[in-house]
Parts: sequence; C-alpha cells; structure tokens
Amino acid sequence: MDLDLNSTNMSSGLKQGPKEYRMAGLIFYAIIFIIGVIVNLTALSVFALTTKKKNSVTVYMINVALVDLLFIILLPFKIAHHHLDYWPFGDVFCRISAALTIFYPCMALWLFALISADRYMAIVQPRHGKELRNVPKAVVGSIGVWLMTLGSTIPLIFSTDDPDSSSNFTTCFKIEDIVHLRRDNPVNFVRLVFFFLLPICVMVGCYVVIVDNLIHGRTSKLKPKVKQKSVRIIITLIVQVLVCFVPFHICLVVRLLETDDGGFHTMAVFTTYLMNLSTVLDIILYYIVSKQFQDRVISVILYRNYLRSVRRKSLHTHTGSIRSLSNLNSAMI
Repeated sequence: MDLDLNSTNMSSGLKQGPKEYRMAGLIFYAIIFIIGVIVNLTALSVFALTTKKKNSVTVYMINVALVDLLFIILLPFKIAHHHLDYWPFGDVFCRISAALTIFYPCMALWLFALISADRYMAIVQPRHGKELRNVPKAVVGSIGVWLMTLGSTIPLIFSTDDPDSSSNFTTCFKIEDIVHLRRDNPVNFVRLVFFFLLPICVMVGCYVVIVDNLIHGRTSKLKPKVKQKSVRIIITLIVQVLVCFVPFHICLVVRLLETDDGGFHTMAVFTTYLMNLSTVLDIILYYIVSKQFQDRVISVILYRNYLRSVRRKSLHTHTGSIRSLSNLNSAMI
C-alpha cells in the first residue's frame, strides 16, 4: 500500500514539475488570490451597489467581476494541490475545476468583445448607440454569453477520457493540462474558433473602425473625455488580451497537436499563470471606467496615509513626552 502511494506521488510530482515550480505556483496563486478577491469584491460593490446611474458598461463590469471571482475561488484548491502534490478534493470537484479553467478565458474574451462593441457604438454610431447601449440589452447580451459559454464547457465535466483512472483520482492532472481531451480534438478546435478567434475578430474589427474614425476626425461631436476614456479602455483590453489570453491559447493549440501523452510542460504552466493574472489586471479597467471606483481606491490609499501620519505624530508626541520627562528629572536631580 505504501509502495503504491509513493509511486502515485512520484508520478504526480513528474506531472506537476520540479519542487521549485510547485513552490512558485503556490506563492503566485496566493498573491493573486489575495489581491484578486479585494479588487473584484470592491469592483462588485461599486458597480452593483454604489453606482446609482447604471449603464451598459456598468453591467459588463459587474459580469467581469463575477467571472473573476468565480475563477479566483479555485485558487485555494490549486494552492493545496501544489502544496500537497496530490488532489484531496475528489474527482467531481476536480472535473469542475478543469471545466472552469476553460470557462474563464472563453467568458472573459466574450465580455471584452461586448465592451469593445459598446465602445464602437459610443464613438462610431452615437445616434443609434443610445438605443442599443442600455441596461436591458446589456443584461440580455451578458446572459446570452453566460448560457453560450456554460453550454460549451459543462460537457467537459462528463468527459469519459480520464487520465486519473489509473491513479484513483488522486493526482487530478485535468486541472494542470487539458491534454487528456485530445481525443475530442474537433470539438476543442471548434471551441477555440468560437470562443477565442471570433471574439478577438470582433474586438479587432471594432478597434480598426474606431481608430479610423478618430484619425479622420469623424468624432468631433463627442466630448474629449468620452474619447479619452474609450481609447484607454481599448488600449487596456488589447494589452490584457495579448498578455494574458493569447499565449495561453497558443500553448493550448500546441498541446492539442502534440502526439505524446504530455507530462510537465513549462510553457503550459507559465501561460496558465498569465491567464490567472488577468483577474488582477482588471483593476485597470475598473479604474478607467468608474469614477466611484477611482474614489474608493484613492480613499483607501489616503486612509492608509492618514493612519501612517497619525502613528508618526503619536510616536513623535510620545517620544517628545519621554524626552521632556527625562529633562525634568535631570533638572530635579
């Protein structure tokens, strides 16, 4: 029995990589979890509760924060996985984790595409944009993306191709790499086209038309603040997609095309880290979109500075009192 357990742990270690990589993953996920929870809970409270006049962008920001939080919930379990070097939470939750690992980038990219389309309507079609850019239609679009993405990822939970069957479901290779889905490659490539290439094409198409209108001065009726805000949103989304999602999907295609059974893959681990980083980088998007979020962040920073100044003053006062008492005692002596 001990021999079987040791051999299982050895095979798990080979799959998860050297100890240094596991420690790096543990530290990275812990940092992302702490920052991500604070950032996205703050954003959710601001957009859902604090913001009185909601618009289409507000609805999309609420969905971005919800998706981020849903994905961040997985991180403590991944931290335990890296620390223990095996999966103690059962096969069902392992499958759910694997499905959410695919669900998150699909959902995030389509939300980014909706935000890009919203900016397109605001800049290029401001007259028709008032009819299309409203809360009810943004809610319908968001619900449609949720249903579409859930419908494509829920079947992953019931996949019959399971690499953990030979190790009594203790390793959960599924959340490290979806290479076990290679037998279902046609579906995987359809998913890559519909949930990666298509939303990126929507984003690129919107940005090309927006930039063309800005260059040729067809947006003179818009307020400068609206233009600046839209350009900042566009730049933020482009950088986030290029840094966090493009490397992950390129590595995913490479992994699906490989003929071997996989094992530890440094690039797969690194690109997965980058994808997780997106849950924290969304703070830039929140900050640009919402004045209330800016005020909340600034108030936190100022409050911390205020506490530091109070502590310094109290320490200075306390030190001064000690010195005065010392001088008084010296005079008395």
